[in-house]
This record gives sequence, C-alpha cells and structure tokens, in this order.
Amino acid sequence: MSAAAEPLVVRLPDADATRAWGRALAPLLRAGDLLVLTGDLGAGKTTLTQGLGAGLGVRGQVASPTFVIAREHPALPRPDGTRGPALVHVDAYRLGSLDEVEALDLEASLDEAVTVVEWGEGWVEGLTDDRLELRLSRPHGGLAADADVQDAAAGERTLTVQGVGARWAGVALPGAPAPTTTEDA
Repeated sequence: MSAAAEPLVVRLPDADATRAWGRALAPLLRAGDLLVLTGDLGAGKTTLTQGLGAGLGVRGQVASPTFVIAREHPALPRPDGTRGPALVHVDAYRLGSLDEVEALDLEASLDEAVTVVEWGEGWVEGLTDDRLELRLSRPHGGLAADADVQDAAAGERTLTVQGVGARWAGVALPGAPAPTTTEDA
C-alpha cells in the first residue's frame, strides 16, 4: 500500500481559475504520471484537463472524451525544440467493468504520457503505486447574475488534491502553502 501525502484543498472561483490551476500543475508533471479525476457532472474535470493540456503544450483541443472514451494529445515542440510528455485523456464514465478498463491498454502509454482519467476512481488505481487523486466539487450550476439560466463557467469549485506514493512526496502543488524553513520559524 502506497503512502498518501496530506490532502491539499484549493478554492477555484470559476472555470477560468480551474483551467489556470491545471496550467500551473502542468510543469510539475512528467511522463508516467497518472491523475485520477473525480467529481459530479459539471464539476470541472474536463475544464481542469484543458488547463493541463495548455500547460503541457499538447496538440488538439482538449474536450470531454465521453463518447470516444480516450484521446491522445501529442506534445508540440517547445521553443527550444524539446517536447514534453503527451497527454492521454480518458473518460471512464461509460465503462462498466474492469475488463473494459483493461481493454483500453493504458499500461502501453502510461510510461510515455501524462494520463488523466476522469471518473477513474475505483478503476485505475492498480496501474501504478504513484498517482495524483483530484476531487472536484461545486454547487450544482451557477446562476447568471441577471437571469435564471445556469452558467457552466460560474460557481466556485473546491479541488481536493491527494498525492499517493513516493513520486508525490514533497512535491509543492499549486496553491499549497510554502514550506517553512528554520529561518521562517
């Protein structure tokens, strides 16, 4: 059983802040990282993944892979000519068994990409001892200020992030308090 770090709770006021948090996390990620995203419909799982894709510098629009189940976004060249890891974006919402998860063959690309699995809780933890578990919650819908219409971008999200395994020990995640040093005490 892998050790888990203390969870981090971050308040994200809207969809733009959710994307920005994903962009801020991206530089900390490397090929082989598994991110398990959990949350109700409309909580912001795909929105956060869009920020990750932007921060990683991958090709293609990051959109919900609900009906295609998985999408791979190859890394684009950086200004210095190097490339970061690809992004494999999976939506396990429509999967009904571990056999269906295994048929995706996520192990084949796990070492070469950052793998994000929406609705992955209970399905993909066995892929690796190290993972980042992200749970998003938000009030159901946001109301536009002058109407009774729901605004998918409005409404604060609460993100709870839990690093599991040695990979995440000591990693300062975006929004985490700065570590104190002996000079701070």
